[in-house]
Amino acid sequence: MSEHYYSNQPKVESKPQHFQFTLLGHTFTFATDAGVFSKSEVDFGSRVLIDAFELPEVEGDLLDVGCGYGPIGLSMAKTYPERQVQMVDVNERALDLSRKNAQQNGIQNVRIYSSDGLSAVSDDQQIAAVITNPPIRAGKETVFRFYKGAYTLLVEGGELWVVIQKKQGAPSTVAYLEELFGEVAVIEKKKGYWIVKAVKTA
Repeated sequence: MSEHYYSNQPKVESKPQHFQFTLLGHTFTFATDAGVFSKSEVDFGSRVLIDAFELPEVEGDLLDVGCGYGPIGLSMAKTYPERQVQMVDVNERALDLSRKNAQQNGIQNVRIYSSDGLSAVSDDQQIAAVITNPPIRAGKETVFRFYKGAYTLLVEGGELWVVIQKKQGAPSTVAYLEELFGEVAVIEKKKGYWIVKAVKTA
């Protein structure tokens, strides 16, 4: 099967389901479906990223790139109600689910919209953090485009937070980010997943 969750309009037959999951002390009810990433539970990588994330000191929105049905962005919005959280994805089915999940979990400080990577995110906005579990299956070129776009959008002092498995290219991600950003650190390593934070220092 050549199609994957990075498709704009998943062709796979819809099979809606629901599950509950606790993130950052909040219990969410998530609607999911076939054709979206990790449809049966919040994947381990996203959970490690959510737990590791720390709010930057700079003002601005949080941006969840490749939001899927919403676990990262919605958990951030629930935890940091004073911040606006933007959530983008190329997958229209995933975006519909994110909107539904925001509504059924009573979350209003979100803006959910379609974007291929960061192409639809306006560069005149104040973005304090970009948070992503990138679509590795979409290819290295696509993922690195995420990183470059994040650097462009972030305010000075803003942060990019990425989760990536070592076997799927974590070392090359770190090397590339060190070329772009002023400060890069591996915040955590857990079961082969690396949490990488890059700070835009200039």
